[in-house]
Amino acid sequence: MNRKRISLRQELPLLVWLVFVWGALWQNFSPGNLLFGALIAVVVARVFYLPPVELGGRFNVLRAVPFAVVFLGKVVAASFQVLYLAVVRGPDVVSAIVAVPLRSHSDLLVTATGHVISLIPGSLVVEVDRSTSTLYIHGINVRNAQDAAKLRKEVRDTEAGLIRIMGTKEELSALAQEAAA
Repeated sequence: MNRKRISLRQELPLLVWLVFVWGALWQNFSPGNLLFGALIAVVVARVFYLPPVELGGRFNVLRAVPFAVVFLGKVVAASFQVLYLAVVRGPDVVSAIVAVPLRSHSDLLVTATGHVISLIPGSLVVEVDRSTSTLYIHGINVRNAQDAAKLRKEVRDTEAGLIRIMGTKEELSALAQEAAA
C-alpha cells in the first residue's frame, strides 16, 4: 500500500492524543510510560492507515463554556427522563432509529456531534454514513414523526453549537446564512 506521506505538523494532534490515551489507559503519566506510549503511537501511525486529524484552526472558549453547561443540563434532565420512562412506562416505551443529515462533512465535527449525542442518556449513534455525513440515532421515547423531528432538531442544534466552537470559517458562514433564511 502506497500512501501519501503526512507531515509531522499534520499528524501531531493524532500522536499527542494517542500518547494521552496510552497514559490514561495505564493510569500512569510518568515520563517513561509516556515516552513508550509515544513510540507506540508513532509505530501505529506509520503501520496503520489513520486519516489525518484536520483541525479548523480555531477554538472559541467563550462558546465552549456555555455549550458545556447546557450539555451537562441535558445530561441531568435526560437521566431523569430515562429514569421516569423505566419506572413508570417500563417495557411500553417506544424507540426509533432516526436519520439525521449533518451540515458539516468534517470528520472531527461529525465525530464530536456523535459523541455528544451518545453521552446524553436516551440517545445513541448506531451508524455513521461518512459519505453523506448522516448520523443514525437510536432515540428512546420516539413515538411519532413529531418526536423524530424534535430529535433531528436537537442533533442539528448540537452540531451548530460545535460548529460555533470549532468549525471552519466556511461552516460558520453557512450556519449564519441558514439562520438568516
